[in-house]
Formats: sequence, C-alpha cells, structure tokens
Amino acid sequence: MNQNILNTETQDFITKNLKSDIAKLLFKGSPFKDISIKEIVEQIESKSKSNSKLPKWFESKNIYYPNKLNIEQTSSEITANYKAKLLSGNTIIDLTGGFGVDCFAFSTIFKEVTHCEINNELSAIVKHNFKVLNTKNITTIAIDGLAYLKTQKEFDWIYIDPSRRNDIKGKVFLLNDCLPNIPENLDLLFKHSKNILIKASPLLDITSAINELKFVKEVHIIAVQNEVKELLFVLDKLYKGCITIKTVNLTKHPEEHFEAIFKDTLKATYSEPQTYLYEPNSAILKAGLFNEVSVELSVSKLNINSHLYTSSTLQTFPGRSFKVLQQTSYNLKALKKILPSKKANITTRNFPETVAQIRKKTKLKDGGDTYLFFTTDCDENKIVLICERC
Repeated sequence: MNQNILNTETQDFITKNLKSDIAKLLFKGSPFKDISIKEIVEQIESKSKSNSKLPKWFESKNIYYPNKLNIEQTSSEITANYKAKLLSGNTIIDLTGGFGVDCFAFSTIFKEVTHCEINNELSAIVKHNFKVLNTKNITTIAIDGLAYLKTQKEFDWIYIDPSRRNDIKGKVFLLNDCLPNIPENLDLLFKHSKNILIKASPLLDITSAINELKFVKEVHIIAVQNEVKELLFVLDKLYKGCITIKTVNLTKHPEEHFEAIFKDTLKATYSEPQTYLYEPNSAILKAGLFNEVSVELSVSKLNINSHLYTSSTLQTFPGRSFKVLQQTSYNLKALKKILPSKKANITTRNFPETVAQIRKKTKLKDGGDTYLFFTTDCDENKIVLICERC
C-alpha cells in the first residue's frame, strides 16, 4: 500500500476524475511526487467500478482500492448481504477472503469473523478498509486459508469462494477445476465445521457440482436485475434429506423467489397460448426448474423446449408477465401488417432464427410497448405472439 494515496488532495483528485478519459490521464502523468500515475489510475478505475456494486465502499472516505480485477471478482454488496442472511452462529472463517465484502456482511451476523487472504498487499488493503468502515469483529490474516484452517479448532461456519484455474474447458467446468480444490479438501473442511457455504461462478454446472460434493442441503441461484451472479452450495454434515434448489432474482421491485426439490419427478402441462404469457427469470433458467414452474405455479408450457408458459388467468410469476394481444403464424408479410408501430421488443425461444436476423427481415427497431415472442407451440408450429407487459 502506498499511504500517500490516502492524502486529502490525492483522494480529491481521484474523486474528481472518476469519469475522466484514462488514456489522457496516463499521458499527462502523475501530479503527485510520491504516487505514480499507474497507481492513481488503478484507484480511479476500481472506485468507478464500485459505484453501483459496492455503494458502502464508494460512499466512504479514504477507502483504498486494489486493482480492478479484484473488484470485478468480488461479491457485490447485495449478494453478500443475501448470503449473510442464510447463516447464523458466533464464528465464521472466510478461507478466500479477497476484498472482504462477504466478511463485512458476515460481521453483522457473527461475533467473530476471520478473513484469510494469501495476497499480502490485498490483505493489508482489506485491513485498512475495515478500520475505515469501523468494523471491529473481523480478524485479517495474510495466509493461505486451508493452511491456517489446519492449525485451528472448530468454526460455526466455513465460507469459501474458489477460483477457476483456467478457461480451457470453456463455459462448463467442475469444482475440481478450481483453487482451492474443494472436493479434494472436503474432509478437512468438515473436520473444522459442520456447516460449509461455497460460492461458485454461474458458469458452474450445478448437477456436476452436487455429484462432486456431499451433505448438500441447499443450492441457491442468485440473480441481480435478472443476471445470474452467483451459485451457493450449503453443506450440512448432519443433513440427510433431499436437496432444495432455491432461486432468487434481486430487483428494485419485490424479490422474485422460487424453489423446488432437486431432481423431482414432476411433469409439466402443455397448452396452446392462452390469455397470459410468462417468461421465467434467469435464475430459474439456470436452475432448470422448468417442469416445477409449470406444476407449482399452475401454468402450462408452450413447448418442451420453449421455456415459455401460459395461463387463462393472471398468475404471480417469478419473471416477466405479458398479456397476449394476438397470435399469428410466422409469416413476415402478415406480421408487418398487424404490428402497431415500427418498434418492438423481440424475444426468441426455441426458434430457428436469431433476434438480429428477425430485425433485419422486419426492419423493426428495438423499443416501444409491443413485445414479440418468436417461438414454437406444442404442435411444433413456428408462431409469433404479440404482447404487452402486465
């Protein structure tokens, strides 16, 4: 840490240049003797990224920021608070502490929080920020979390956020592909706690992860503004029941929740489009709870592969709800005649053409109050549903 960054004039300069052109700043060089322009730009970029993601940090004076990659990889404030509400007890250890956002949330629930971070500089930054935030029940230790755990007794909870070793496997990967390797160290973790909370990337395959672990009690899929941000695996050494899959979409409006039992044998109902159409939020799509949504919410699927639902009466639904104004077969000439304007919001589900291809053919611009769903019905017909939001 370069303590000179915390000087009042430097902090003022950083704040005033949050929206400045970084290339121009780099060209001008540093206006301060003991601080390089690279260090200043690093603070500006990381603080800018924290504006909406970490409002508590952004609004606090004298916060020291790590590089922007650390900010990109850290939990957001809203997801950290969600995690904290799942837990209870006196002691928790975070084996992969990072920027400390999760630990800060845990400190509002637990009496003692231990933050382990192998990167000495990042650990020092986090320790400084916790003082700024007036948090007194978090101990920061610059050490490998697993190595430190071996020297300790038992904690009420262990929290761990493994990182991927590489991107070779593309979008699907396993917990065995991460560091630390949780499946390989699971017995060690359970030796020091009966309760484990694992955070994972949305790209992780849920079924494969469950198969790699044991004593899985719950899986949480967290979306923020309909974008899946985190997967959580709750492990309980004493648990022997069914696994519950819980989805949440954290929005500015009331949160959208839906849950079901993992690998249940429920069967969806199917129907032609009725008065109302429903599009599940991204957390449900990631969870793959397609049949469960149909059964639990009394809505029918349009097609086994479409993942759109319909009903004759309006249902409360975890996602977007629409009123179907008109239905037509996929005929471009006929469609152009019945559209109310030159603008429309277009969605494709189980359809052979992309949104871009459809826009090119129809000349429709994005926006407006009309919503077009290009999809396939239960008889495998290509159809277009003209809708408005409920």
